[in-house]
Order: sequence, then structure tokens, then C-alpha cells
Amino acid sequence: MIKRLIERYPNFSIRLFEILIPLTAWLMITLPIWLSFWHPALVAYLVLSFDVYWFYKSFLMAINGTKAFITVTAHAKVDWKQKLLNEFPDWQKVNHVLIIPEFKEPLSVLTDTFENLLKQDFPLKNLIITLATETTDPEADATSKQLHDKYVSHFKDFWITKHPKISGEVNGKSANMAWAGKETAQKLHQLGINLNLTTVTSCDADVLLHPKYFSYLTQKFLSDPEREYHFYQPAIFFYSNIWRVPLPSRVVNTISSILNLSMLAQENRLVNFSTYSLCFATVEKVGFWGVDVIPEDYHLFFKTFFALGEKVRTVPLFIPVMADAAESIGFWRTMVNQYEQHKRWAWGVSDIPFVLKNYFTDTKIPFLNKTGRIIHLLENHLLWPTNWFILTLGSTLPPIINHNFARTILGHNLSQISSAILTLCIGFLLILIFLDLRSKPPRPKDFKAWKIPFLYIQWITLPIVSFFLSALPGLDAHTRLMLGKRLEYRVTEKI
Repeated sequence: MIKRLIERYPNFSIRLFEILIPLTAWLMITLPIWLSFWHPALVAYLVLSFDVYWFYKSFLMAINGTKAFITVTAHAKVDWKQKLLNEFPDWQKVNHVLIIPEFKEPLSVLTDTFENLLKQDFPLKNLIITLATETTDPEADATSKQLHDKYVSHFKDFWITKHPKISGEVNGKSANMAWAGKETAQKLHQLGINLNLTTVTSCDADVLLHPKYFSYLTQKFLSDPEREYHFYQPAIFFYSNIWRVPLPSRVVNTISSILNLSMLAQENRLVNFSTYSLCFATVEKVGFWGVDVIPEDYHLFFKTFFALGEKVRTVPLFIPVMADAAESIGFWRTMVNQYEQHKRWAWGVSDIPFVLKNYFTDTKIPFLNKTGRIIHLLENHLLWPTNWFILTLGSTLPPIINHNFARTILGHNLSQISSAILTLCIGFLLILIFLDLRSKPPRPKDFKAWKIPFLYIQWITLPIVSFFLSALPGLDAHTRLMLGKRLEYRVTEKI
């Protein structure tokens, strides 16, 4: 029945989902207020259940983060190139395409990215660079020419694409990647390069790939019998400038980095994010990246998932990749930059209607498989704007709103019970702090010694920082979607 309704009213169905998902988030946030008037005890049990659930999530993050850290540390020491040579004598048949989308990126940032690529232990003559520029960028021609002239001799080829402004497209990385992908595929076909033995990597302009990235990727790719169904995801750490950004940015980017790390140990939940690789033939088969969306990574995954079926999944690459934390000139501009970045990430909620539409209309993928994917996606996006409010205010509001409930044993002890459960999470936070200290780059000499204690004290600010730089931008994105106010793509400023 739902399938028939969606197929009959596709636009109405999408808009309905766009309202219902953010509305659910708002109902979760306000539930301790409006339900406390009638059923405060029910609110109390729901809040305590959420506290226990959060304890469980914190436990999983700490355990999986530790497992992934140990694996990443071990894999970073493996000689993947030699392993590749030993296992696959014909490894040279594999080519890699690296698409770097850029819009008004400083030349210094792009130069750092290319200089880092030269450190790859994998032969660069098997690597093709596509610098994906925008026609609306007045500096694109000069920047791309300088980079091309300087680095073209190092790689198999160096191509530059210019994405024009096209009516109906959403400006941003996804549309640019789609244009660059199609242009690149056409050139590969002209050269007679086999796309089934070619990977394509979506690489943000500020990302520094590990020197063993392509050796590791090639070994995983050739040893994977189902490589045409798989995405390959490294561990992304926002640590390139972590010692330079203000305290609030260090806190929120550390949490994001360790969360990315812990997700590698959860293959059933892992979805490609930001910088990732896949078989070029696969991305061509599903029609490349979307041109009318902002969250290009998740959208491509689910587009591929519903096109090719249950075999589609994301395979972890236990290798570190460094990226810049959002930064700008001065404290307040950096905070605005960070807020806007997280709002853009949270705008991934706009992809849920597309996923739900396919979920209800798809008849090929087993019910449990696609349902598990949907539950994980909904969990991620509904928790983003809501968890702060439930954890910090959920246990205090029922006794304040309902004075009769405050005189009961449960009402009197609700805050203490909730605090006791959440206090236990501190042990898991200590594990995350340890993983952070072991994962980030060495402290630079210009980082004053008197600032070191603040690396530990900064965690006291977590409730405040997570509100302004996580919960609030998440709620902003949800509310915009619910009201039908589309988010304009805003490139994260670089300095």
C-alpha cells in the first residue's frame, strides 16, 4: 500500500518525509515539556532509558575506537607495496583516479595536498589526477594552471574539469564530482583504460592521504572478489591544524575524529564519508554522483545500494587520513566556520526522504538488510540534534513542570539517578582522550608548554561546546528541511 502511494504521489511523499523526520526530532526534544503535564513518570522512564542507551553507545564508541586504533597502528606499519607485489604480480593493471573538487581553495592548501601525494609509495604513473574546478570561481584557471604545470610530470595524467552553472543543479561538491566523473570516464574510455580495474577516490582539497594509501587500497581492491559492490573508507582525522585551532574547535573535531575511527570497527553500520574510494565502473553504472543534493557521500552510497542490491557495503581501510579542522581568521570567524560545516554535514538529513522512498519501493533487497540500514541512518540523524537536550535537560524538567511528581520518590531522585548513569560514561571519555592523544600529530614547537594543561581541562567545556557546535547546527538543518528552506552549499573556509 505504501509502495503504491509513493509511486502515485512521489513529490508529495518526499515532502511528507522531509516534514516528518525533523518533526520527530522536535517531538523528542520537547517531549519532557509537554508530556510531563500528563505522564511525568513515563517521561522519567523514557529519559532513564535514553541515559542507559547513551551509556551503551559510549561503551561501544570506546571499545570500537580502541579496536580500530590498534588495527590502524598495526596496518600503518605493514609494507603494503611489498605485500601487493608478492600477492599480485600483475598489479600494474590497476589504475587509480583521484578527483579533487575545489572552489576558491587557497593555492597553499592545494599545494600541500599535491606535495603530500608525491610521498605515496605506490607508483604515481598509475595515478590520474582530476582537479574539478567551477566556472564560477574566478581564480580557478590560474590556480589549476599552476598546479598542472608543476605536477603533471609526476602522474600518469593530470586533467582539469570546469563544472558550469547548470539550471536545476544544487551548487556544491556533489554536482562538481558528477561533472568531473563523467568527463574523466569519457577520457578513460578514449584511452582504452578498463574501468573495472580502475578505482576513483573522492578527495577533499585539504586532505592528506597516508603515504601507503594507494598501495593499501590496491591490495584490498585486488583481493576483494566483490570489489564492484564495495566502497573503501579510511580513518579521517581532522588533525592537520588541530594544534592551531581554538579550544572549542579542538574539542568538537576530536570527537568527530574518534567517532570516525570507531566506525571503522562497525562494518555493518559503516557508510563512506568525505574521502573514500570505489570501483570506477560502479560509479559509472549507477549514474555518478547526484547533481541535486549536498551530501554527496551518503547519497552515492544509498544510490548504489538500491541500484545494485544487498552486496553493497563499505569496507574499512585501517589507514589514517588527515584533514583540516574548520578554521578562519580569529576566534569568532572560526566558530562560525565550524558551525556552518557541521550544519552542512547535518544537512545529510535531507537524504533520508530519498532513502525512505527507495526503501518502500524496492523489492530486490531483503527486508532485514535494508531495514537495518534505515534504522542506522535514522538513529544517526535523529540523535544529532536531540541527544544534548535529553541528556542535559530531560531529567530536570518533569519535577519542575509537575510539582505532584516532584513529591514522589521517582521525581525526587530522577536527576540523581540520571546523573549517576551519565557519570559512568566518564570512564569511556577517558579512553577517547587517550586515543586522541595517541592519534594526533606531535605537538609543534610553537605550541607553548603552558597550554598543555588546557588539553585536559578543555573537556570540561564539552557540554557547552557540543550544544553550540553540534546540537544547534543539527537542529538548524532539521528545521530548515521541515520548513522547506533549502540549504545553500557553503565551502568551508581555509586559511
